[in-house]
Amino acid sequence: MATMKYPTKVVLGEITTRDGLQHEEKTISTDAKLWIVEQLILAGFKRMEVTNMGNPKGMPQFADADQLLQAIHSSKVVKDKLKDVELTAVTIREKAAERAIEARKEGWGPNRILFMVSTSESHHRRNSGLSLEEYWKMCEKYIKKAHDNGVKVNGTVSTIWGCPIEGPTELKKAVEFTKRFLAMGADDIEHADHDGSAPPHKVYEYFSMVLDAIPNPNLHIAHFHVTRGWGLANVLAALQAGITHFESTLGGIGGQPANFVDDCPVAGTGKYYYADPNIVGLVSTEDMVVMMNEMGIETGVDVDQVLEIGRMMERILSRRLRSECIHTGRIPKKPTGR
Repeated sequence: MATMKYPTKVVLGEITTRDGLQHEEKTISTDAKLWIVEQLILAGFKRMEVTNMGNPKGMPQFADADQLLQAIHSSKVVKDKLKDVELTAVTIREKAAERAIEARKEGWGPNRILFMVSTSESHHRRNSGLSLEEYWKMCEKYIKKAHDNGVKVNGTVSTIWGCPIEGPTELKKAVEFTKRFLAMGADDIEHADHDGSAPPHKVYEYFSMVLDAIPNPNLHIAHFHVTRGWGLANVLAALQAGITHFESTLGGIGGQPANFVDDCPVAGTGKYYYADPNIVGLVSTEDMVVMMNEMGIETGVDVDQVLEIGRMMERILSRRLRSECIHTGRIPKKPTGR
């Protein structure tokens, strides 16, 4: 009998309080963010992307980046587990990287930072304000500086499967960017379908190319958005290609940075790519861990605990989110009597 082939053990990165909350149009309190981070760590997550240390003028959701990181490090709830947790902060530009490194020296900063390139020049300029060549020079300098101060660096490659500004992109260019990041010393690579442009067959093709070129699966992280509803299909395609590291958000929230927060327009990254700001989002953490659990894949997290956190996430944001499993539950393993 033919059986589907995929890894039996994966590593999950939970990125709700950064990528998930960056699209929210109301400010979420530091206490709520701390609660989310604490509960996810207690549920077993060891890779957490928690905030953005860039200038909060454009993304005021992260004006509390310092306070949140300090609160995590001083938390009594997770003090015995924190030593085994990788805390990541996004640091697109130099000042943010400097800020993160200094915070690390002071004992409360992240132990991993993130730089991001897009294979599309126009998308990259919108995100970073620099040309690609200018940005590569900055990365080369700051990857070394981060490592000299005990901070890991993730290199994110975006617009792999298409750009909302320029349209189609070439997969092989993303493979070249991956090699360039790793040659500079990046510790791992996030391969981002940043806007839901990736169909499953192209996900399988791309990650097969990546693993042929750079076979170590620990270097590669799959990051999928669900703008067109393909998120879990793409997770499955990546699994079949041999990918073992994935990222997701509670309730499938997240997406392009909000350009309106509370009662005020803000810069974000400019005009929304899609007319309806509610259609964006990432793969749902809750649904992904339930699916993987049913497939016999070891995730290292407590599935029931994740579902409970997901239910509370809906209360924190005061709306129905994208997770199906927090409402339908896990598949029953015995008669329900109904």
